[in-house]
This record gives sequence, structure tokens and C-alpha cells, in this order.
Amino acid sequence: METFEDIQPYLASEIPLAMQRIAKSEYFEQIANYIFPQKTIQEIKDLLLSCDTVEKFQKKIMYYVNKQIINKSISDFSVSGIDRINPQQTYLFVSNHRDIMLDASLLQKVLVDYGHNTSQISFGANLMCHPTIIDIGKSNKMYRVERGGNIKEFYKSSLHLSNYIRYVIKDKQESIWIAQRNGRTKDGDDKTEQGLIKMFAMSRKDDDILSLSELNIVPICVSYEWEPCDILKAKELYISQFQKYEKKKDEDIDSILTGVLQYKARVHFEICEPITKEAIIKTQSKDNSLYKNVAELIDKRIYSAYRLFPNNYIAYDILHLSSEYQNYYTQEEKQRFLEHISVACDKEKEEQNFTGNKHKTLLQILLDIYANPVINKRKVK
Repeated sequence: METFEDIQPYLASEIPLAMQRIAKSEYFEQIANYIFPQKTIQEIKDLLLSCDTVEKFQKKIMYYVNKQIINKSISDFSVSGIDRINPQQTYLFVSNHRDIMLDASLLQKVLVDYGHNTSQISFGANLMCHPTIIDIGKSNKMYRVERGGNIKEFYKSSLHLSNYIRYVIKDKQESIWIAQRNGRTKDGDDKTEQGLIKMFAMSRKDDDILSLSELNIVPICVSYEWEPCDILKAKELYISQFQKYEKKKDEDIDSILTGVLQYKARVHFEICEPITKEAIIKTQSKDNSLYKNVAELIDKRIYSAYRLFPNNYIAYDILHLSSEYQNYYTQEEKQRFLEHISVACDKEKEEQNFTGNKHKTLLQILLDIYANPVINKRKVK
């Protein structure tokens, strides 16, 4: 029987030692003061060391991480569609991916608040770059997803992951969260990768439609008023136009911290309509591209669920030299948005010498990040 020790989260027996390692980490005091500003370091350490199960770690620590993120960087946190899922059922949550940590982490708070069990969370192997991150992640139901490798290695890891997802959902009776694509959407244009759908189906070779429907796929749409790491994403997209983008040491950690600390204003989660067997069969009326059609079906449900904010409409109108959405924002909101992207671009202009056309291109990319959700929602309508 296939085993999954190489990718699965920590077992209950591994939690106490993980808590001890986190308590001794060089980052412990910084993290502890953020989560529990009213407690002493010793009180927080005692609380951490009292967590001897995954459930205790999630409810005593991680739940309050999410509460502080909302309190300190989100002005309004809203949820809809939660009635579309059953607390007694397990699901494969396929989410648009805008922030390394927040998309999955905030969803866990939503699930707890509405009486659902938390899900396991996909965790790219590239993010397992520090022992403390590994301990926190694997204690928080994060499972490892391999990236890269040659064709043979990629097929082997994809099949292994597919079997693991089916095992968790069907045998362990736990839900799974996974991003709709490899890595974050950098340009605001969310698209589900066909290869991801193919990977889901690999665990049952006799019937792809049945294989997918048995996983109870539920699209998740998360909308941020202020895009996490917007200028960092724009800079990466700009550089990638001319050369292979090479991440700097600790860049992923910087992105995690920026996403957590950056002000996001309003944030909305929508649990979309589950993808039923009937819906999958219906997509086949177009052609025989099952994976492509299911990916497009997920995209349509996510696009329909977008919560659009003034920033999105402002960016669209600027890019298209229009006033089509002028009734959806005020002049004050437009001025605030222009100041934000101007300050972000000016900072890069000074630090990276992004002058002339470089500065103009960076500004265009930033506007695309905010305008693309409007464009995608228009496609659905």
C-alpha cells in the first residue's frame, strides 16, 4: 500500500516536539508578540507547549493568527456561499491564488467559524525554506507539493500527489485546499491550469469523469481590495519580460510577511457552487477536452464570484480611457488609488532605476493587476 510520509502534515505524535522547536526559534518572540500582544512571552510559550495535537495548535494559535491579520490589516472581512457546503462532507477546495499564506489561512478561520473542520493545505516545496516555517506549516495541516523535475519525476510526483488527495478526501475524511495554478496569480488574471485537473483525475484511471466528481471539487474565490504584494508582483512580471526571474534569498519569506502586514482593506471569500458529476458531463457537450473544460468551468464560477472594488473599476477605466464605471467609485477613491500606484512605482524608480518606458510599463502592469478581475467578470456576463 502506498505511503505518504514524505508529503503529509505532522501526525499527532510529532506535534509536541514541533512546538518545542518553534518555542526555541529565533523568530518566536516576533511572531508571539504579533499574535498575542497582551500576553507575556512566557505565557505565550506555555500556551504553545500545551498544544499536543494539531487541533489544539490550530484553535489555540493559528485561529488567533488569522484574527490578528483581520484586525490589523483588513477593514471588512466577509463571506458568502458557506451554505453551499455541508459540515459533514469533505471537499477539494480549488482556490484562486493571490497570496502565499492568506488565501488558505483565512479560509481555515471561515471553516471554523461556520462549524466545519479545517482542511489540509497544499504547501509548495520551495516554501519549505526554514525549519520554523516547516514546523508551523506541517503542524497546521500543510502537505508538501513538489515543484519541477524532469518529465519522469514530474509524472511520478503528480501521481503520488493525486493518490494522496484521494486518500485524504475519501479515506481520512478530510478536505483539501489547493491553488488553481502553480504559484500565485501575479497579474490578477486567475486561470485554472489544465494540468491540475489532469492530476486530480490520475488517481482513478478507469473513469476520469467519475474520478473528478468523487473528489467533490468546490471553487473558492477570494477578492482583495488592495492586492497583497502588488508592487512586488508587478516588478517580477516586468523583469520576467526580459530575462528568467531569479528569486533572491528569503524572497518568499519577505512575500509572506508583506502579504500579512500590508493593508488590504476589504476582503471577501465566496464558496462557489460545487462541481457535480452532472456539471462535468455537461461540459463535454462542447468537445472532448475534459481537463480544459473542467478548468474553464472552475474559472467561470470564480469569475462570477469576484467581489469587485473601486480600485478594480478605476484601473479598468484608466486602461481603457473610459468612464464606463465612474458611478462605482468617487473622485477621492480614484485619487487614493492613483497615489498608491504612483508611490509604489516611484519607489522602484529610485531603487531599480525604472525610468522612462520602464516606469510606464511597471505602471501598466500594476493597472492590469487591478483591472483583470473586471475583464474576467465581464466575460462571464
